[in-house]
Amino acid sequence: MPLLLFLCTLSILSSCNTTQSNAHTTQPQVDLSQYETAYFASGCFWCVEAIYESVHGVAEVISGYAGGHTDNPTYREVGSGKTGHAEAVEVYYDPSIISYETLIEVYYDSQDPTTVGQAPDYGSAYRSIIFYKNDTQKALALKAKQSVEDSGTYNKPVVTEILPFEVFYKAEDYHQDYERLNPNQPYVRSVSIPRLKRFQAKHPELLKKNAEK
Repeated sequence: MPLLLFLCTLSILSSCNTTQSNAHTTQPQVDLSQYETAYFASGCFWCVEAIYESVHGVAEVISGYAGGHTDNPTYREVGSGKTGHAEAVEVYYDPSIISYETLIEVYYDSQDPTTVGQAPDYGSAYRSIIFYKNDTQKALALKAKQSVEDSGTYNKPVVTEILPFEVFYKAEDYHQDYERLNPNQPYVRSVSIPRLKRFQAKHPELLKKNAEK
């Protein structure tokens, strides 16, 4: 029984689906009206937010929910799989500095696109999705997916969904900048930070000068 209890506790601490949070507030809001937006889902949004936040040309990243069929879903509801949403991010970027194509490159090079979720989080809430806003983004997303499939990097099909963007619901406040504000949280230490560092090692040329490595 003690071993079983230990394993259950470890599982909880090693999952994105936890409500443990830091009391700190997020960074001051900036005017985002001048930036373009892009929407992605690829596992726990704590991880994905931190990855895009480290990229030069990205002004802000918001964690939230997209791709579902209910209004104003909560974190717990999305995690249950009943709303159809995935944990997603809203990326505000300067297209004069970074292109949408490069954002997609960041997307694929920071995950395993052949799994419905990213270890240790699997299931519909963590699936891989590119949400396109127009025909140009759709064409670029489809081209990138085909390129990844043709590259031979994986010996399994790429399961990334290419879906039209409909609505994005911002997640609860404590999820915003979660990795930065909770560096000692067990999941962040064991999953989020290593995933961020793996991406940064692949693409040092894409990082902000002050991005942690």
